[in-house]
Amino acid sequence: MMAAALLHEGITVLTNVPVIRDVACMKDILEALGCRCCQKGDCLMIDARFLKLSRVPREHMTAMRSSIIVLGALIGRLGEGSCCHPGGCLIGERPIDLHLSVLKSLGVSVKEEEGWIEAECSAGKLLGTEITLPYPSVGATEQAILAAVLAQEVTVIHHAAMEPEISQLCGFLNNMGAVICGMGTDHLMVQGVKSLHDSSFRIEGDRIVAGTYGAAVAAAGGHVAIKGIKPSWLELPLRMLERAGAQIRREEALGRFDIRMERRPWALTLKTGPYPAFPTDLQSPFMALLAGAEGESRIEETVFEGRFATAAGLKAMGAKIHCRQGTAVITGRTPLKGTQVEAADLRGGAALALAALAAEGETLISGCHHICRGYEDIARDLKALGAPAFWLGQHETR
Repeated sequence: MMAAALLHEGITVLTNVPVIRDVACMKDILEALGCRCCQKGDCLMIDARFLKLSRVPREHMTAMRSSIIVLGALIGRLGEGSCCHPGGCLIGERPIDLHLSVLKSLGVSVKEEEGWIEAECSAGKLLGTEITLPYPSVGATEQAILAAVLAQEVTVIHHAAMEPEISQLCGFLNNMGAVICGMGTDHLMVQGVKSLHDSSFRIEGDRIVAGTYGAAVAAAGGHVAIKGIKPSWLELPLRMLERAGAQIRREEALGRFDIRMERRPWALTLKTGPYPAFPTDLQSPFMALLAGAEGESRIEETVFEGRFATAAGLKAMGAKIHCRQGTAVITGRTPLKGTQVEAADLRGGAALALAALAAEGETLISGCHHICRGYEDIARDLKALGAPAFWLGQHETR
């Protein structure tokens, strides 16, 4: 949504914005391009009236994978954009070919040279078209939407990602004056408009953070109410937690669910995939949960092969996990013991924190800057759940 604010030559106000490293990184990108940003608490104001630069500095692009989506917004607003290949967590191959392909479909000329991407609108204006994605990539869908909002005529996106975050982005843009139909389906239609207007928008809670804390309760036991998220956005993960033995009460209208766990979890079989399948971002937290479950669990990862890197940290704590050819077999009911481990990526770091809840003794997790990319204050939140969790040194969100 922060990248989408570039499309409007005016002011955008977002509320319920988490204070996390990824928000700080995107704020740095917008400011480097000439925007003025101000965040106070959970309120973020973006003034894009002074956007003049179309080249994203390398140091900002290499910090976050999703930074690539600013390219479509820059081209939509300025007719050109350039950036280097993005960075982010090392969780496997994540080529940007689909991003560049959708831009080319809309009439963008793309040149790649020495790690830099130079893109400009060859016809002077983006032209609406039909785009069929070979895979329902969230990032490529977002890229197509942002580039199409100010394009001439209609753009239809087939085989689009259906994640709730896509529907929320479309709702945000419609609130600014865009015309997008088909939210929640794999076919989106974007009617290009000439301009957008000032707006304010409240961001929904993060379903992956909510799912992580739901898995934490299932791993450690207890009774917790998780608020600020629609249970339907986590339908399959919540069903899996119920199969593992948790009792869950959903309150869709209130945006909350209650989870109670009073036994050791049962083993599960999971397979990740695009929404509404099981989210790859919750695979690592569930692996930590299943390390202490009754019986043998299996996880098939179909999205990012590098997600299984989490297994190394869990095995250092005593978990029995065997990974081979995209499948992890977890032999549960193995006592976990606290030790020193290192977070290698965002979700893997959160998984180690979950495992620490069920482990005997003290666990020291280094590399927590990864966790801070997506969790505002995981130690604070786990402490609220009743866990003796705290930071060693200063907790930073930048």
